[in-house]
Amino acid sequence: MADTDYGKALGERLRNIRMQKGMSLRDVEHASEGSWKAAVVGAYERGDRNVTVPRLYELAGFYNVPISEILPDAAPAGPGTVDDRPKVKLDLKRLQQVPGHEGDPLLRFAHAIQSLRGDFNGKVLTVREDDLMPLALAYQTTLEDLGIRLKDWGLLADEPAAPAGEAAPQG
Repeated sequence: MADTDYGKALGERLRNIRMQKGMSLRDVEHASEGSWKAAVVGAYERGDRNVTVPRLYELAGFYNVPISEILPDAAPAGPGTVDDRPKVKLDLKRLQQVPGHEGDPLLRFAHAIQSLRGDFNGKVLTVREDDLMPLALAYQTTLEDLGIRLKDWGLLADEPAAPAGEAAPQG
C-alpha cells in the first residue's frame, strides 16, 4: 500500500472512530480542551497531514480505543471488498426496549459481533446485510421479514422508531 493510500486509510479509521463516538471535529477540540485542534484532526482524517506515532497514541487514548483499532490493514482494498456491501445500522440503545424476550437473539447477535470486533461504541452497530441471515434463522423468518421486524422495533439507526403500542409482525 502506498504511503498516501495508507494515510487516507488511517484517516478514514480516525474519522469512523470519531463518528462512532458521536463527536464533531469541534467536539473533539472542545472535549480535549484544545489539545486536539479541529483543523489538525480534520487534516489527519483526510490524509492531508501525517500523524506521528506518539500523537497517534495520544489520540487513541483520547478516544479510549486501542491503537490497533486505529491502524488500518496494509493490504489494499479491491473490488467486492466488505466496504462495498450494503450495510444496516442497528440502534443498540433501542434494542433494550424490544418487548419481552423478542430481542434476546438480536442481543446475543449484537454482543457477539461487538466482542469479535472490539467495538467500543455501544450506541450503533453496523453489520453487512448478508450477515443478518443467521439472525433471520434464529427468528425463523426470512431476511425481508427480519428487516420489517427491525424497522417496526425502531432498531434501524437511520429510521425513526415505530409509534408506541405498535407491535412487530410475528414470524
